[in-house]
Parts: sequence; C-alpha cells; structure tokens
Amino acid sequence: MKCERDCPGTIEDGYCDTCGLAPRTGPVKVLVPVPREATSPSVRTSALSTRTSGSSRTGSARTGSRRRFAGGLVDIAPITQADPATAIMATAEVPESKRYCAKCGNQVGRTRGDRPGRTSGFCPACGEPFNFTPKLVKGDLVGGQYEVVGALAHGGLGWIHLAVDKNVSDRWVVLKGLLNSGDEDALAAAVAERRFLAEVEHPNIVKIYNFVEHDGAGYIVMEYVGGESLKGILKERRAANGGTLDPLPVDQALAYVLEIMPAFGYLHDRGLIYCDFKPDNVIQAGDQMRLIDLGGVVHVDDHDAALYGTVGYQAPEMATLGPSVASDLYTIGRTLAVLTTDFRGYQTTFADSLPDRGEFEVYQRFESYYRLLQRATRTNPGERFVDAAEMAEQMMGVLRQVLAAGGTAQPAPSTLFTGELRTDLHSETPRWQDLPTPLIDLTDPAAAFLASVTVTDPAEVLTLLRSAPAETLEVALRGLRALIDLGVRDGSFAGARQECDRLAVTYGADWRVAWFDGLLGLAEGKPDAARPQFDAVYAALPGELAPQLALGLTRELAGDAAGAAGYYDVVSRTDPSYTAAAAGLARCRLSTGDRSGAVEAYNRVPGTSSAYRSSQVGAVRALVRAHPATAPDVDSLAAAAALIERLEVEAAQLAALRAELLEQALRNINGGITLPAAVLGPDRNGTIRERDVRFALEEAYREMARAAHGAEKVRLVDLANASRPRTRT
Repeated sequence: MKCERDCPGTIEDGYCDTCGLAPRTGPVKVLVPVPREATSPSVRTSALSTRTSGSSRTGSARTGSRRRFAGGLVDIAPITQADPATAIMATAEVPESKRYCAKCGNQVGRTRGDRPGRTSGFCPACGEPFNFTPKLVKGDLVGGQYEVVGALAHGGLGWIHLAVDKNVSDRWVVLKGLLNSGDEDALAAAVAERRFLAEVEHPNIVKIYNFVEHDGAGYIVMEYVGGESLKGILKERRAANGGTLDPLPVDQALAYVLEIMPAFGYLHDRGLIYCDFKPDNVIQAGDQMRLIDLGGVVHVDDHDAALYGTVGYQAPEMATLGPSVASDLYTIGRTLAVLTTDFRGYQTTFADSLPDRGEFEVYQRFESYYRLLQRATRTNPGERFVDAAEMAEQMMGVLRQVLAAGGTAQPAPSTLFTGELRTDLHSETPRWQDLPTPLIDLTDPAAAFLASVTVTDPAEVLTLLRSAPAETLEVALRGLRALIDLGVRDGSFAGARQECDRLAVTYGADWRVAWFDGLLGLAEGKPDAARPQFDAVYAALPGELAPQLALGLTRELAGDAAGAAGYYDVVSRTDPSYTAAAAGLARCRLSTGDRSGAVEAYNRVPGTSSAYRSSQVGAVRALVRAHPATAPDVDSLAAAAALIERLEVEAAQLAALRAELLEQALRNINGGITLPAAVLGPDRNGTIRERDVRFALEEAYREMARAAHGAEKVRLVDLANASRPRTRT
C-alpha cells in the first residue's frame, strides 16, 4: 500500500517505511493530562488554541544514497555504523559526579579526603543501599540466549550491555538492566516495560525483543542501534571547535527532531508518554533517526507508575499532573533549545524557563524559532501545542523561514490560511483587505453549509447565516467578518465590536477569534489595538506567515517602517507568492531612501505571478520618483531606463513610465547634473543635453495621448507641446 502523505514510501506493518507515519484514518484523539492527585488543580488555558482540521504531517524523501531530512528540505550526511564491538566501554564504571541515591537524591559514592568514592554501600542520608557496579561481565550468558560482550553505557535506569543473540543468527542486541537492583521503583519500571513495550512497532523507535532474568535481576533485550546520539554529535562539534561549545545550526537541529516527531505521534496515539526525551536518547543511525531508551515510557492514565525524567528537560507539572502529551512536547522544546544554544543554567536558573531573546544571536535572528520554543515550553501545559502533529507542522514552517534566511526559499501552501485575497502593488499604503483569511475547519458541523454561502454582500451573508444548521464558531466568525465589512461600508463598527467581544468571552482561547479581532482593529483605523491580537496569533502559530504579514502591515500603518520591514522581509523571502509582503518591504525601504533595496524587494515577486508586471513597474518608480531623503542619482535613472526597455506592458503604460523617468532626468540636468545617454536608451553612448531629454519627453506624452480620450487627451497633448524644446521650425 502506497503512503498517502506526499511520500514515496509504502505502508508496512501499519506504518510507512519512509516517513514513519500511519495511514490517514481521521482525527487523532487528544490525550489530556489528568491530575495524579485528587487535590491537584485542574488545567485551564488562556493561550490561543490552534486545534483545527488543517494539521498535516510531513515525511522524508530519499535522494540517491543520501536521505534528506524534514520532508526533503535538509541534507544530512549519513553516519556510517562502526563495528558494534568497538563501542564497548574500556572501564565500566559510573563517574562519581553521577552517583546519587535512588531514594532521596543525595550524593553517594563520592571521594572523601584520600579515600576514593565507593561504588557500593549505603546512603549516609537515608540508609538506602546503592551499587553502581554492573552485574554482567564479558562471557555471561543471560537467559540462556544472550552472550554478554561488554558494557556500552550507563543511564538513569541502568547499565546497557552489548550482547550476541545466540538463538537468532548471532545478531547484536542490547541488554538494559538495573543500575541498582535494590531500587524498587526501577524494578517496577522494568516490569512495566515488559508488559507493553514489546508491542511497540515503529521505524523510528528501537525495537524491544524480550525481557529476561539473570541472577535475580531483570534485563530488557533491545535492538542494537549503531550510530551517534545528538549528545554525541554535540560533543564532537565541541572537540572540533577546540573545546568550545558549538551548537547545531537551527535548520539541522529542526531537521533531526522533525524526523523523530512521528515516533511521538505513534506513542501518543496509543496512550504512551515517553517522559525522558533529551539529546542522549535520539540516535542518528545511518540515514535514520531512532528513539532509544524506552525505560521512562508510561501509560498516560497510569497514576501509580514511577516517573523518570531529567532536570532541565522534564515539564514542571510532572510531579502533580503527571505525564501527558503536553509534557512530552515540553521536553522536545527544551531539547531544541539545548541543541542550538550555549544554554548554560538550563538545569538551574532556567530549569523551567528560557533566557530572554536577546541572550542568543540565534534567537534574535529567528524570532519564529524563539516563539516555537516558547510555546512548546510554557509553564501551563494547556498553552502548549495540542499534539505532536501540530508541533511538527509549526516546526516545518519555522524551518522554511530559517532556510529562506539563508537564501533557499522552500515555500509550501498553508493548511490554516488562504493565500492573499487580492494584491494591489500600486497602493501607496497597505491594505488590510489583502490579508489572508483563516480556512474553514472542515470538522465544524456547519462547514458544508458555509461552503454554500458564496454571496459577497455583507448584509446578504448575515441573512443567510441565520439559517445555519448550528450555531458554531465557524458560523460566528463568518458573521463577524460580514459585520466588519458592513462597518467599512456604513462607517460604524459598533455591531462588529459587540460581536467580537462576545466571541472573545465564549471562544477566547481560539486563535481565529484573535485574528478577526485584529482585522476589526485595522478596519477601525486602530493599528495599535490590532497589533497585540496578531502578535497572539503569531505566538500560537510561529510557523505561519500570515500573522507575520499582518504584523508587518500593522507596524507600517503605525509608522514603524523598520519594524514592518523585518516581518515583510521574512514573509517575502520564505514565500515569494506573498506579493503584498514584497510591496510592503519596498515601501518601507523606499521611505528611508533605500532605492536599491526597494527594487530588490520588488524583484522577489516571481515571474509566474500575476503581479509580476506590476512589481516591475513598482521597481521603475522606486528608482525614478523623488524622495525627501534623496533624489534619484545617475545610476538609479540609468537602471530605470534599462528596466523600462525590458518591460512587457501596454504602450501607454510604458510611455507613462518613460515620462516619469524623463521628467526626473530633466530636473537633474537643470540642477547641473550630467546624465549618461543610457537614460534615453541602452544603445546610446556619451552624455545627453536638455534638448535630447525634451524631445524624448515630448514623444512619451504623445504616445500616452494616443490611448487617451477627452480632457485627458488634451492635457497630454498640451504637456507634449510644453515639453518640446524651442526650435526655428
């Protein structure tokens, strides 16, 4: 069966062998955190909900012998798997700095004076026994089947040994035992793994083969996954950088984590919470990312299971509300933060928060990335992403913005917003009517009815909505938009404002209410009131371009050209089809006298766009028109002349542009500036005189007059006569 997710893979054992996702079956049940204690407070949210039917999941594409991660956007070199035997630890011991009591958490086994730290003994604080010595040695036959080769590593739940399965073709396997066999919680966790983890089957998750006992201790038998963990990759980068931390580039980190997101979706669909995600627990093996160490996995409704996590990654509500989808997404956000910054204090000062955006250059450069981390790691779990699919979709959007900043545009249609409703590149001011609009949630009971409402007159729309089959949010939003349009026509927004306030109370946590509230503010001529609404949408949807376009527009209307240009730049770089962003960026740049920058913005409009010709006309005018800060220089006029020659527009419009150019050229000459002949055409050499410019200007006006009528024709002929230089004939 072929994968139906725009992926070249096929469905095997219920999941795609390339993207790792299950076939599309309909809406995914959302697992909500339930309090672990009866006295725990209920979870409520004041953030904007982003749960709509538009979520999509993106897999990876294969290219030759290499695999491009994140839906084919990022090229990641595969890691060659070395001989497993070379991964054995030379000395199997737990460093003193990692020896803690399993019961009370105090330090144990530490050096005191000249006496080295003990690897076994009793906690001086609570008397709990500890033993950090591995019970397995080379040659041990565990469960009558697995021959131990040596220790691979140690972790919070136990030692990890490499072994050979003597019953199955001497395949390499991993034995994961208890770090301290006297720890009842650790033993309970291991038993829980035996109960359900053997049923986990996903290409991005390590396979559990068996659970065996040896000398009174339990061991989990897992698939051996060679390669390098993300923590190991960071260590290698540090070593190559002379011992100084060298964080991963944002695009690479996002690509790595995006590859593992389907594994989280798989677990969450089955009511399983991973709990302990961090760079140590995800490995790049060849050209694939694998989630390892399932020791902390629990059922979402198991309130008695021992919980394992890592300080600095674990969600703050775990002790009271317990594990949930939201707590897993929190660990993903924290992992991204650690991978991409020198995040000192992430286990102390910033154990449950992020540094200010100004602390790291990568946060300053990529605002959307910082907002992604912020939403994933909010203290209130109800304010985080709804599920792994939604978070992955926003991560993909952020990744596209990051790649575009590096010069590689990889646009994709939004699943939440329409494209631009209309674009007028000739407008001197931004138009809020051009902004995209949210797509209808197809799961809304009234979605089919709303699709049949095709009239455009706002009064007629309101009349039709009275016969809607149900009073739903989508019906209310359509009505609010009609009230806004009615207010534009009639000059009163009282009805729209009253309805918007009602929806804010009833559906205040939905980002679409904030979006229309922002539109209403713009329609009322209050950009400062609209801005926080669009900012809230941006915080909820950091991977979407529409809220950034709206923020650019509100800032421009408020007179903040520099702030507006930043948002316009991101939007037009990421998806050039947003021509309103290119036009807005050009206006903002031109307002400061940056003519070449304005032309660069107009040139972002692709040649396939219906607005392409308008953008080129805009580029000519950006080069020609006078500006309070600076007059067009010689190079600007020559560039405008060359661009006019390449334009494919009607003769009258071409003549009008040429007239604007020549009028400015005449002013320059009268101001004592010598102009090159190229201003009159690409084949002209030398310099030009006022007489030459006047003859050319006369011809331009007469060309315009040929297409004009009535008074306009007379006016243009008069201009042509006035422009003609005095002659004797």
